[in-house]
Amino acid sequence: MKYWLLKSEPNVWSLDQQKKTGTKGAVWDGVRNYQAANNLKKMSIGDLCFFYHSNIGKEIVGTVEVIKEAFLDPTDKENKFVAVKVRYKSSLNIPVSLNDIKNNILLRNLPLIKQSRLSVMPIDTKSWKIILKMSNINKK
Repeated sequence: MKYWLLKSEPNVWSLDQQKKTGTKGAVWDGVRNYQAANNLKKMSIGDLCFFYHSNIGKEIVGTVEVIKEAFLDPTDKENKFVAVKVRYKSSLNIPVSLNDIKNNILLRNLPLIKQSRLSVMPIDTKSWKIILKMSNINKK
């Protein structure tokens, strides 16, 4: 299993909206950055992703699970980019803010800090566990 972080502006697509899609999940589309798209292509069914509210909030608010691997993004008329399908997994008890992440010396190398504009990024297992601990939940 691999771990990822997906960014979404909560006024465009929020964790609450994701949760309402239930077990059928929702297509994660609209990614138009090649590095982010390559990360989508590396995702496998069962991978877990942090759901990050960008611009408004700037915090990790929950987790989602990949339920369909990369396929052509239906919103891309040129068929260059891919999408995946994800379903809601959990909400964090305490959202983990970007400032909290920046202030944790163990998380200083995360792409979230180093490549702040990237919308889909890998998270290493150790960082995944640290962030979950910061959110005060004890789940895988």
